[in-house]
Amino acid sequence: MSEMINVTINGMSVSVPAGSTILEAARQIGVEIPTLCFMKERNEIGACRICIVEANEGRGFRSVASCVYPVSEGMEIRTNTPEIIKSRKTTLELILSTHDRKCLSCVRSGNCELQSLCNDFGIEEEARFDGYKPEYEIDYSSPHMIRNNNKCILCRRCIAACEAQHVGVIGANDRGIDTNVGCAFDKALNEVACISCGQCIVNCPTGALAEKDATDMLFEAIADPEKTVIVQTAPAVRAALGEEFGMPIGTLVTGKMVASLRRLGFDKVFDTDFAADLTIMEEGTEFIDRLQNGGKLPLITSCSPGWIKFCEMYHPDMLENLSSCKSPQQMFGAVIKTWYAEKNGLDPKNIVSVSVMPCTAKKFEINREDESAAGIPDVDVTITTRELARMIKRARINFNALPDEEFDNPLGEGTGAAVIFGVTGGVMEAALRTVAEILEGKSFDKVDYEVVRGNAPFKEATLKIAGMDVNIAVVSGMEAAHELLNKVKNGEKQYHFIEIMGCPGGCINGGGQPIQPAAVRATNDIKALRAGALYRDDQANKFRKSHENKMVMKLYEEYLEKPGSHKAHEILHTTYVDRSKSVIK
Repeated sequence: MSEMINVTINGMSVSVPAGSTILEAARQIGVEIPTLCFMKERNEIGACRICIVEANEGRGFRSVASCVYPVSEGMEIRTNTPEIIKSRKTTLELILSTHDRKCLSCVRSGNCELQSLCNDFGIEEEARFDGYKPEYEIDYSSPHMIRNNNKCILCRRCIAACEAQHVGVIGANDRGIDTNVGCAFDKALNEVACISCGQCIVNCPTGALAEKDATDMLFEAIADPEKTVIVQTAPAVRAALGEEFGMPIGTLVTGKMVASLRRLGFDKVFDTDFAADLTIMEEGTEFIDRLQNGGKLPLITSCSPGWIKFCEMYHPDMLENLSSCKSPQQMFGAVIKTWYAEKNGLDPKNIVSVSVMPCTAKKFEINREDESAAGIPDVDVTITTRELARMIKRARINFNALPDEEFDNPLGEGTGAAVIFGVTGGVMEAALRTVAEILEGKSFDKVDYEVVRGNAPFKEATLKIAGMDVNIAVVSGMEAAHELLNKVKNGEKQYHFIEIMGCPGGCINGGGQPIQPAAVRATNDIKALRAGALYRDDQANKFRKSHENKMVMKLYEEYLEKPGSHKAHEILHTTYVDRSKSVIK
């Protein structure tokens, strides 16, 4: 049991574990000290000075940064004196003196930590401090995001997030008032080894970073009578979309999401879960073939485009280990523009294939080579969970009042195995549910592989399947992936099957998910709450194994012949490229 420290905060006595910061101690009595640069366990640098408080350790009160200053026995702390309020207000005004204050047109208006603090402290729109103001060209070069340093407050949270992904392609350039966050040699984002994961976006407190918005394009497509606009929604979206409409984190909103998409005017509303089940049939077959016929092992999953891009840039010697399966997003688009188009007499060129994803790297993925089963892109437009929320709000749809509606058929059918694709370990668990039954030649009632669950960045196990010891590993976040791959390459670890997801915690924590303030992220296990929603959805599903998806089986019977067939490979599989020498790392 850790030693407890007794302190007084605003006249209230509280005991906290030794090593706690003043920020953490204040939370024990319900006081949330404001921060801007603080990011729990990643960016604890005390740089922004918004979290200043007064602390007395027996030598009189003095100002300290609460996010990094540890408590001591008998410490007296004051968090809201007139002097502290004045200090925070002055700091905010200094930040605004070089900030682009076009809040009305900013994508983060209403969900901006800087804007919220300025409201709380009564900051006027016109800056009190005027003078030299650096101006930066907006970087539109990347396929997935926009970087606007005119709105950057130099909190460095994006830098910390990028370093945590073992990418680290951004940092602080220049000095003094000219300090700016950028890439080496002032290169554009598309010239460096950015993996498009978007973790910098979800950790940015302002509108300096945002995904490239495709909502206007979609409204135009929906209004075009010549186009059939078909939308698919990823499993992680339904576990987070409700947050954009004031619902608690971890609220499952599948039915309302479907209803809102219909009211937006999409011609068909389908479920990416269908393609997740299809992915398991292909990837599971590929794994069994490699396992039994001396193929390249370990087989590594290919569902996460951020991970695939990372592998191509940082570990190109492992490309042969990647499953050749397209991601569920791309498989779905390929099926829409081949089988579904033929079945319904549609010209693929007149289909607008749309996906709603928790992921910004999907915006990169839709433009990859060898992702065009019908000779045209499998997916035309992909939007994030946040973009869908903006469309719903712009269309004045009362999301919370919508009835629950079902996906359209035939591609709205998915199993419980498919829905857990949104969670780290979910792809592995889904694959095991099917692979184990195929190899054993019998059905199992117990399908929960709890050994691969949880948000730990690394999990491993040895499972006995059909008399074989099958070594598996699950990692999420590129820092853990990089470490694991190096251990595999130097012979320290031997696996048969590895699941890797680009974002820590998996798709539920993707770069396209609703943005929660740093204080909420520090005090809530967002990944666990969203994951819980998907596991509940899995448990409630009548069918919990991908090979139980009747529509997937019908697709094979009518069109693809069997899992792993030549036709399936032409439509559902892809190739990879070595990008290690094409960008600056």
